[in-house]
Amino acid sequence: LVADNDEESEDEELVPTKWGLVMDRILVLSRKFTDILTKVQGFLWRILELHILKMVAFFSVWVALKEPSVMNLVLVVLWSLAMPFSRFRPMASCLSTVWVCVIIVCKMLYQLSVVNPTEYSCNCSMPLPNTTNLLPEEMMNSTLYKEPIDPAKWFGIRKDATALGYSKNHLIVLMLLVFEATVYRHQVHHYRQLLRSPPTIQTLFPSAKRDTLDNGLIPCLKYLLNYSFYKFGLEICFLMTVNVIGQRMNFLVIIHGCWMVALLVRRRRAAIAKIWPKYCLFLSIFMIYQYLLCVGIPPALCIDYPWRWNNQLLMSSALIKWIYLPDFYTVPNSKNLMADFLLLMCASQQWKVFECEKQEEWMVQAGENTDEPDPMEGQLFNPAPNFINCRSYLDMVKVLVFRYFFWFVLSMVFITGATRISVFGLGYLIASFFFLLFGTKLLVKPSRVRLMLWDCLIIYNVAVIISKNVLSILACVFVSEMQARFCWVIQLFSLVCTVKGYYDPAAVSGDTCSALHL
Repeated sequence: LVADNDEESEDEELVPTKWGLVMDRILVLSRKFTDILTKVQGFLWRILELHILKMVAFFSVWVALKEPSVMNLVLVVLWSLAMPFSRFRPMASCLSTVWVCVIIVCKMLYQLSVVNPTEYSCNCSMPLPNTTNLLPEEMMNSTLYKEPIDPAKWFGIRKDATALGYSKNHLIVLMLLVFEATVYRHQVHHYRQLLRSPPTIQTLFPSAKRDTLDNGLIPCLKYLLNYSFYKFGLEICFLMTVNVIGQRMNFLVIIHGCWMVALLVRRRRAAIAKIWPKYCLFLSIFMIYQYLLCVGIPPALCIDYPWRWNNQLLMSSALIKWIYLPDFYTVPNSKNLMADFLLLMCASQQWKVFECEKQEEWMVQAGENTDEPDPMEGQLFNPAPNFINCRSYLDMVKVLVFRYFFWFVLSMVFITGATRISVFGLGYLIASFFFLLFGTKLLVKPSRVRLMLWDCLIIYNVAVIISKNVLSILACVFVSEMQARFCWVIQLFSLVCTVKGYYDPAAVSGDTCSALHL
């Protein structure tokens, strides 16, 4: 009996209870959740390692553009030079940290009660009517004459109600710079724990390569997350250039249009790569030059700009704004330069792509960046799998892109030409009808013929963009004269000022003369 009781007690101990099963299940789920959380955490750290520097540069320049001053000019110079020259980026981060601390300390010291700007502020006397081309209401709103001038404002320091609110943006920049150092220190410690060195090719998914691109939709997405800029960076740079032109529409962005034409006419990727370093250097210097125009000369000197003097060359405020000249009444909009800095960041990354695509390791991992018109010439078989039969979701996406995207582009060309009645729209309509006449027969023509026709459409598109930018001086600056005497020019070219601030819409009515729409 004693032996039977012992066996029964052992069986009871071996049989798990209901709460024991629940606890085991909770432990398994907690381990899975911990593993998932660890992977997500490692993925986020990896994203920060790759892009924290760009975040710091973007926000630092944004703060500097929000408040143009001499002290913020240092930040613009540092990051404008650090973007194309990657070796200078760690030094730019260190110098920015020191300089932002100096700015914050200066702003806080200026809030002390012992500092009284009224003691050294200067009042500029109003000029005589025959010595300036400013109207009386414009003189009252000019920085020189509307209030006493504090010389410290030009340097980037002023009195404010709360020191914390005034220094908030620079404090955030300082926090980002500290966080950047934290990210890099964390990743160094992480690689030491794994007993391996950082990967030579900076990617999010090391297993996603060119060989795994056609294995499915998920591997394709991983490959695009890794190498999307490597494959399409040049096109992204051209889109950013068009974005800069569309946002600004003034005299200076004509230079961007000329650079885009100079790059496009070379056509071949190797020829573009040769002049790309010069283009990046131009963007860097041009960014600093435009910021200097926003800072201008010290208003405490009480000297107005020469284009405000009453001479034979009369320049209106709208013309000064279009040429993007420094002025105390028509102050240049420094926030527009954010698009220029984004273009500089993309162009700098593309410079790195041009250097990386020559290395064998990048060719194996990401594939070759070739622009040969006949890539299959001389090859015995096509390495790409057949996707016409749609055996996977990736094949369906490929069919959608390679078979129907052509018609989508033609529909966009037709809509662009039909929206406004103008000479430019007529060109788009002719181009859309010309390609529709060929239809799918165009896709089976020799690649050189297809590329030549498509290049003509791209060149026409670029010509329209530059022409509209040049003609914006008529639509924005001389709009009253054009409506009174040359209404046919407005309707012929569909002239519309797309940038606000040049004139009062209520004062310039477009009821009698405006661009025609369908």
